[in-house]
Amino acid sequence: MKKSNLKLAVGLRHQLHRYPELSNFEFETKKRIINFLKKNTRLKIVDKGSWFYAVYEYSKSSKNIAFRADIDAVAIDETIKIPYKSVKKGVSHKCGHDGHAATLAGFALEVDQNKPDKNIYFIFQHGEEIGEGALECSEIINEKSIAEVFAYHNMSGMVLKSINIISGVAHFASKGIIIKMYGRPSHASEPEKGINPSYAAANIINLIPKIAEEEQDKGLLLATVVQIDIGKEAFGVSPGEGKILLTVRAEYEEELNRFQKKIEKAAKDEAEKWSVKLDISYNDCFPETINHSESVEKIKEVGLKKNYKIKELKKPFRASEDFGYYTKNTKGAIFYIGNGENYPDIHTEDYDFNDEVIETAVEMFKGLCEF
Repeated sequence: MKKSNLKLAVGLRHQLHRYPELSNFEFETKKRIINFLKKNTRLKIVDKGSWFYAVYEYSKSSKNIAFRADIDAVAIDETIKIPYKSVKKGVSHKCGHDGHAATLAGFALEVDQNKPDKNIYFIFQHGEEIGEGALECSEIINEKSIAEVFAYHNMSGMVLKSINIISGVAHFASKGIIIKMYGRPSHASEPEKGINPSYAAANIINLIPKIAEEEQDKGLLLATVVQIDIGKEAFGVSPGEGKILLTVRAEYEEELNRFQKKIEKAAKDEAEKWSVKLDISYNDCFPETINHSESVEKIKEVGLKKNYKIKELKKPFRASEDFGYYTKNTKGAIFYIGNGENYPDIHTEDYDFNDEVIETAVEMFKGLCEF
């Protein structure tokens, strides 16, 4: 990677870091990246509203391949002292999407200057943290007949600049379930005159581990109770409303769907038993992310050719990644570049994207263009 391009990419990364934006609110982030590309490349920019892509067009008969970067931040306060510290209280780039976006922009500089013999699409995606962005952006796969799509994620606990990859399921599918319960409040001295949803809620929660044990087949099933909200600090009132928030996840999406339906049935049965009305909704829905073996082999080949340390992972990540929406429609894979074995973990206050990763990622992307 040209030193001048790397310097520009790192500068962009620091600018994005200073002004982070949460999922579906990446308006200024998008403008900054577009302005960077317009100033430093001749690539065509296609603004899709909440997201955009840039395209390098070689010829109509050439293969179309795509590379994706997520651009949203997370709701974590910035506490470390760095020159480009986040100016937004409670919001920061603690997952490194500023680095992913800067990498893709730096790669765009190299493509614009080197002119490979492929049509290359650079997807700058919103809303990864909530599982919505890729669902919207993946429309480009069929629209532009994308033959293959790649992405990377920085990852701590791995050798610095190492290339880590897994074939098949790379990330669990997951879904947030919101179970709202409506009974009838009463005086605490006369609970029989009301309908308190607490008993239904307690039974639902106690049934979940049993359901997970019964349903577990090919892969791991997990359900995490993230919130229970029933009643108030008012000892004279028997509450009439409540809710349970769960995150369910599974190695295989088909098993997640069965697990979800069993939990819903248990909730409905308990609601009926206790005469509670029920409303079930969903948030943060992520598919399983599957890496195609052919794409994985290309990543390994490029890594070896460029003398990077390659490690094949044995287990998928429990944490979800919405990149799976792309690989439902075409070949592709996501790989992981090490921040360092003792580097602060992503989504922690001490974390900041490791700028050394940018050049490694750009070189990997360049190598993947050669197939």
